[in-house]
Amino acid sequence: MLIFASCDKFLSENLKGGYSSENYYTTESKAEMAVNAIYNSLYGNILWMFGDVASDDSVKGGDDGDQPQINEIDSFTATADNGSVGTFWQDSYETIARANNAIAGISGMQLDKEVADRLMGEAKFLRAYSYFNLVNVFGKLPLKTKPQNSAENIHVGLSGIDAVYAQIDQDLTEAAAGLSNVKDGHANKAAAYALLAKSKVFQGKWNEAVQAIQDFESLSAGYDLEPVYADLFKSGGEDSIESIFAIRYATNKIASQGNLLNVWFSPFIEGGYHFNAPTQSFVDNFDELTAGGQTDPRLDASIGREGQPWFNGTTFDKEWGNATGYLVKKYDEDAVEELAKSQSTIPQHRIRYAEVLLLKAEALNEQSAANTVAAADALDLVRSRAGLAKTTAATQADLREAIRKERRRELGFEFHRFFDVMRYGKDYAVSALGAAAWPADRYYFPIPQGETDANTALK
Repeated sequence: MLIFASCDKFLSENLKGGYSSENYYTTESKAEMAVNAIYNSLYGNILWMFGDVASDDSVKGGDDGDQPQINEIDSFTATADNGSVGTFWQDSYETIARANNAIAGISGMQLDKEVADRLMGEAKFLRAYSYFNLVNVFGKLPLKTKPQNSAENIHVGLSGIDAVYAQIDQDLTEAAAGLSNVKDGHANKAAAYALLAKSKVFQGKWNEAVQAIQDFESLSAGYDLEPVYADLFKSGGEDSIESIFAIRYATNKIASQGNLLNVWFSPFIEGGYHFNAPTQSFVDNFDELTAGGQTDPRLDASIGREGQPWFNGTTFDKEWGNATGYLVKKYDEDAVEELAKSQSTIPQHRIRYAEVLLLKAEALNEQSAANTVAAADALDLVRSRAGLAKTTAATQADLREAIRKERRRELGFEFHRFFDVMRYGKDYAVSALGAAAWPADRYYFPIPQGETDANTALK
């Protein structure tokens, strides 16, 4: 009876040993911590299962019976209870929720304006980045922009694709206005303009894409192509003159807090799981030799293949990649030394200067047939770094195909290909992926069952 009599007082006690949303946002350092927590939520994201495996660049790989739900992604048979689909959704909305909390909390603080603008800009960039991935995987989405602290904010119905992109573009425009162009690993003004340009390209808004690229170029921020392509995919590559935004990993030697793709993709002889096995179709896309008659260096920087150098003086054996005879190389650590595979510090590039050049080429070419020369110039900068001759494409249609082919070679296994295949249209997708397995113009994965169970506004 004494316990029950005191319950009302007990339940009204203030939170001890932690913070609530009401009392957390009180100092600049706490605001910084809240924004840093958004970045931390990007760790371990499984975008590769959708960007690569669902495309024509790779298959599941790994042992035959391991992770069968990834095969469902590859074959477009995933249902709402697919575990990987659910994980990707949950991880992406975790990033969005942290961004929403930070935006709401910081907006109510009395901070130095420059600091507040920067922190809000970073949060909006990361929210836009997450929604960009989600809208390309799922299509219509619950568009959540407020903290999940009320039924109204939790139970949100589906927004159309145009509405999601409108929010992405608004967030990136506001982020660009508030961010500086300091290059310190955080999202900056250049990253916001670059992602905005990509969003506009994906929407086919060519004039606006060109404007965003011009805004990027007007920053004079010193971005350029890394002289040696393979150097981008080594520890320290996140600080390259080419890297605009990357997921970075600390050299803290704490187990399982490095780039886990070093475990997922590497050969079993290194203790890896050999997932995300490249296809012959990806290899065949490298059908041009350099001016010196050599294979395009991006091929062997991207994947391991029979008889080619691997790491530490070894030669790749096709038996290491038992699914296709190939394995992804971009995330394998070449000098692990005393560190575990899970402690790799190789970055995951999300936006780099080469992609901005390819977006520029595409936007200019689609904007007008009169832009063919300028579009080809941007394309040729990427080709030149790889040692290839200038493109011979002279018409708008031929240049369109050349740009698409170059994106696949340049950005292989950086989780872009599925998004590209889908946005190029159903004819292109069917040609790349085989007979269409979906009735609409493009394929979207099902919203996870856990979300439809929890969100009563979804029908």
